[in-house]
Amino acid sequence: MTDTPFDLPAYLSRIGLAEPPLADADGLATVQRAQRMTIPFENLDVLLGRGVSVAPDAIFAKLVGTRRGGYCFEHNQLFAAALAALGFVVRPLLARVWLGVPDDATDAAVPARTHQLLLVDLPDGPWIADAGFGGAYTPPMPLRDGAAATSPDGAVHRLYADPVHGWITTRDGDLHATDARGVPQAGGGPIRQYSFTEDRVWPADIAQCNHHIATVPDHRFTTMALVSIVLPRGFASLTDRHYRRRNGTEAITTDLTDPRVYRMRLSLVFGIDLTAEEVAALGLF
Repeated sequence: MTDTPFDLPAYLSRIGLAEPPLADADGLATVQRAQRMTIPFENLDVLLGRGVSVAPDAIFAKLVGTRRGGYCFEHNQLFAAALAALGFVVRPLLARVWLGVPDDATDAAVPARTHQLLLVDLPDGPWIADAGFGGAYTPPMPLRDGAAATSPDGAVHRLYADPVHGWITTRDGDLHATDARGVPQAGGGPIRQYSFTEDRVWPADIAQCNHHIATVPDHRFTTMALVSIVLPRGFASLTDRHYRRRNGTEAITTDLTDPRVYRMRLSLVFGIDLTAEEVAALGLF
């Protein structure tokens, strides 16, 4: 916890909102989308050897003060603090990301809880919200079996109760508006995003999960440079040197071969300004 009051005006300025929205479903969706369209998802500080702090003051200084991005534990900690300052009642949840895991995978392939999302109490009941999912954009949804929402990229998201994993979110849409980790189902159809339970999550749980993904060898977050951001009608991502972008009907997929182009793309598309020396230190070229 921190004794520093949350600087709501600075946060709203960072995400491009002129005034605080109401503490309702529309306000929740507005804040989540604004944050995801202006603050990139990224893990670059892990590869640069700086580590990632989930202390509230450190997250605010990085994502708001220095206008960098972060991954789920940073994004959703910031999002939760902002929602609380706006009058929402919110608490964190932990999830298992299923992208890239086949439906018929054995128990040994069940992923660990390495993702954070939020549970938000609204007048009509609890909702889930997530400003920190790097694989695609997932809009807020009521915590109700069969709940559905359509994101601006045209994808249909659904939430299902599951007897083993609690709740599962799925996405049915163009993979160009994702980071391409989804495993297409036979004949097309929904792809599992992540599963979660409503179990209470404590700060120590978040600190432990953050330490794991930022330090464990051979993990996605310690071996790959990952960046993404939501576009008005789509999504853009950089996975190492592989760039994907879809906005409306426009879709681009290419590999960047020049560190100068990589650095420029980071700045112009994702709003991340690194020095040439920092780009070189990522070890991509």
